[in-house]
Amino acid sequence: MQEPIAFDLPISGMTCANCAGRVERALAKVPGVNQVTVNLANEHAYVQAQHDTDPQTLIEAVSRAGYSASLSPPSSQERAQHGHRERWWVLAALLLALPLVLPMLLAPLGIHAMLPAWAQFALATPVQFIFGARFYVAAWKALRAGSGNMDLLVALGTSAGYGLSVYVWIMAAPDHAPHLYFEASAMVIALVLLGKHLESRAKRQTASALRALEALRPERAWQVIDGQEREVAISALRVDDKVLVRPGERFPVDGQVIEGQSHADEALISGESLPVPKHPGDQVVGGAINGEGRLLVRATALGAESVLARIIRLVEDAQAGKAPIQRLVDKVSQVFVPVVLLIALITLGAWLLYGAPLEVALLNAVAVLVIACPCALGLATPAAIMAGTGVAARHGILIKDAEALERAHEVDVVVFDKTGTLTLGSPRITNMSAARVNEEQLLQWAGTLQRGSEHPLAKAVLEVCEQWQLQLELPEHSHALAGRGIAATVNGRQLALGNRRLLDENELLPGELAESAHAWEAEGRTISWLIELAPQPGVIGLFAFGDTLKPGARQAVQQLNQRGIASHLLTGDNQGSAQMVARELGIFDMHAQILPADKAAIVDNLKRNKVVAMVGDGLNDAPALAAADVGIAMGGGTDVAMQAAGITLMRGDPRLVPAALEISRKTYAKIRQNLFWAFVYNLIGIPLAALGYLNPVLAGAAMALSSVSVVSNALLLKTWKPKDPLEQP
Repeated sequence: MQEPIAFDLPISGMTCANCAGRVERALAKVPGVNQVTVNLANEHAYVQAQHDTDPQTLIEAVSRAGYSASLSPPSSQERAQHGHRERWWVLAALLLALPLVLPMLLAPLGIHAMLPAWAQFALATPVQFIFGARFYVAAWKALRAGSGNMDLLVALGTSAGYGLSVYVWIMAAPDHAPHLYFEASAMVIALVLLGKHLESRAKRQTASALRALEALRPERAWQVIDGQEREVAISALRVDDKVLVRPGERFPVDGQVIEGQSHADEALISGESLPVPKHPGDQVVGGAINGEGRLLVRATALGAESVLARIIRLVEDAQAGKAPIQRLVDKVSQVFVPVVLLIALITLGAWLLYGAPLEVALLNAVAVLVIACPCALGLATPAAIMAGTGVAARHGILIKDAEALERAHEVDVVVFDKTGTLTLGSPRITNMSAARVNEEQLLQWAGTLQRGSEHPLAKAVLEVCEQWQLQLELPEHSHALAGRGIAATVNGRQLALGNRRLLDENELLPGELAESAHAWEAEGRTISWLIELAPQPGVIGLFAFGDTLKPGARQAVQQLNQRGIASHLLTGDNQGSAQMVARELGIFDMHAQILPADKAAIVDNLKRNKVVAMVGDGLNDAPALAAADVGIAMGGGTDVAMQAAGITLMRGDPRLVPAALEISRKTYAKIRQNLFWAFVYNLIGIPLAALGYLNPVLAGAAMALSSVSVVSNALLLKTWKPKDPLEQP
């Protein structure tokens, strides 16, 4: 029996969770389909079907549901062109609507600049039927599926305002300037288009996070067969193939070292800031960067089974479950739209039965639709988001989407990555001890050995030498000891600086320094030994390297504690290093030596009864950032971390974390207030309009007032400032 086949179909035209559900149902009905998952975040459908399923039938099923599908995603150039075209459409709609709105804004100031009816008609018509065409199309899809959404409200309300304006204009006496409602319909469409543009841009940013992950995979590799090297595509490799990895190259596969010695930068997996020594028998991870030595690697995992591919799937799956706050409006719209239609029809019929003229009955029915026009509903979310994100950006906090706002105000637990988030992310000399010489001589010889080296530990040594203003000599016969350290001749002495393996190979004992080395290693420090190989072999001294806390890390944890938010520490570093940082910060919940998949699993476990925010800066944090209720990326981190997170801190200041939660809470509160007032206007205005107490002119004024109140409420966010000054050291 043949195994099922999987299809990955890019979908276009989806605007809400209801759309994703309709696509899922349409694909599930295709004969031979076993399982369907539609990811609204990256606009893909994942289909598992029988081996003989024709992909064209899947595409046709999506098309019949009112959407578009293909077998290959659009190119980056096509995506850029679509985003550019969308920006121009939003700008054009706003420019056409602005002359219609300005007279209404100037009227309270005693300035009367109302355009003639024909000019209003000329400006509003292209906005209504060209730029607003997408709302009619989406509304028709919703109606055909038997549901209502925001697009249906926009199409219905703006059509009512536009149609009433045309009717009043036609029926007006030649010498009478009628009151028209073109400005309301045009501005609603322009502002909702702006909101749609911001939403689609957020989706493109989400997709770019996955593309950035995929870009870490090399496309080519050096395969070794019978001692001969040849360059091949990654797809041509098989498990157990031998691959040569040169210095500075990325590992093309997950594998095991069979020849050579080197270091590997595996920060993307473990978060460890220091390169990891690699010897025969050690495991390497595809996407990590090889250090100074040539390595021969046996492939153990390829393609979808690699660690990097699993990280990509973790990020993708975690993002698939997220839903924007606009979902609330869509749900209410499903009930609101038919109710408004029913009230309008009842109003028309009741006034006719009451004996009113057709014109009066029609105007009262249209007044119901005008007062129900979702102008305030359309403004509620984007106005608050624009005001909140604007003031947050001034304080170094970038809130990228409404997904983070939806949960940030409820956060109970903040999970911090260690390296690069609470610590500086680069090694520093924390301790040193000399045996034969004083500390100045010890540091000078170590600095001489490290002159010109780009190794992180070498930079730490040279930084302290510069602080001490030491004069470093030129070493002779300097050469790297792969996987151990470096050696050179200094003033006739053969010196070497490296790890414990260097001592063992030269049969040297740490002597009086053993106790210090053991204590510092227990704290998670990295130890480097300076030894003399000739003429007098022996240990000269040792250095302890470790990461240091960022300024403001303690204040950040204290501020969270004061607000009743618990802090957790999650790191790929060793137990000793993690315990020391947790102790210094007053964090009681700590997990060390954690891999990316485990980070996401721990976050998922915390989410069972808590609302969790994850703070990180590296690629290894991406799955946990995506899995958390709120992902917060530290500035200066990797692009992948920032793209996977809903909130990005423009500076690497940990004190921005409690500030970000505070402004998110206030912004989300404004959204809820705006939605409340938008519905209150409808709840009060619709009955008044139906009873004839609101003619269309007053209905239009009430609708405008609702918009002004929503925007004014949102603008109050501009006065926000962090409670604790971020400039404090």
